[in-house]
Amino acid sequence: MRAVRYHDYGGPEVLGVEEIDRPDPGGHELLVRVEAASVNPVDTYFREGSYEPYELPMTSGSDVAGVVEAAGEGTPGFEEGDRVFATGLGRDHQGTYAEYVAVPTDRVAHLPENVAFDTGAAAALVSVTAWRALIDHAGLEPAETCLIHGGSGGVGHAAVGLAAATSAEVLTTASPDYHDDLADLGADAVFDYAADDLEERVAEYEPTMILDHRLDEYLDFDASVAVQGARVVGIGNTQSAAGWENVPAARGKEIDLHLMSMFNTPDLATVLERIARLLASGDLSIAIDRSYGLEDADEAQRAVMEESFLGKVVVEP
Repeated sequence: MRAVRYHDYGGPEVLGVEEIDRPDPGGHELLVRVEAASVNPVDTYFREGSYEPYELPMTSGSDVAGVVEAAGEGTPGFEEGDRVFATGLGRDHQGTYAEYVAVPTDRVAHLPENVAFDTGAAAALVSVTAWRALIDHAGLEPAETCLIHGGSGGVGHAAVGLAAATSAEVLTTASPDYHDDLADLGADAVFDYAADDLEERVAEYEPTMILDHRLDEYLDFDASVAVQGARVVGIGNTQSAAGWENVPAARGKEIDLHLMSMFNTPDLATVLERIARLLASGDLSIAIDRSYGLEDADEAQRAVMEESFLGKVVVEP
């Protein structure tokens, strides 16, 4: 089979399509024929070596959607021909930019018939991350006011839709090019992240919960706009939260700070099942900007880190 692999850490140029053996599913694993794999910033962190994959050479990619080709021992509930989607690969397991992948059953769920494969792949990692941040860590409740930084990004736009599905009041920041799209996804107010009066305008809404993908840059901002006792959840490649305790507004407002990683989700399969129901009902929508072939996976990873677009890009074998 063909797979996109890297033998050493580096830039996108270290990625290459290779012919390798098709994996055999072990115990509690499914062999999935890949229909689509999503491209995420975390894929580049593993490739660069800032996050360490468990072995080299490594197949890139963290999430996937496809069809079960075979099931190993101990895989109740799954059989050949099932449509599935999964995430949480690429760190302790070979990744998903390939024609086939072996997927542990603790990180896979059935993909509803009315949800396209590219949507399932694009939704997996970002929707689980949004769920963990908003629901598990912050305990977001109906009628709360939630601020989501970077609403046009992968996690950001999924979080906008998920927060709207909980009946929260949803605020987000983005380039003006995406304001109408984010309103369609459920945002009640969308702000230009570069506006001079951004802090004053957001503070008027009194956010009770903030999802921040650049915590290093927005410590003071978040503390300033949040209400007393607000929760702030930091995601992404945040280098450090050092200094948070020295932000006077954070101490004075007794802000509750959470740092998280999707890869630490205790029950990925259960969260994916809930995401699947939201996708099937139309309560959660995932935007896909473009698709690449395996041979262009290097360009896909470059685009994810350097270009501006709404939602996700995918790789399709």
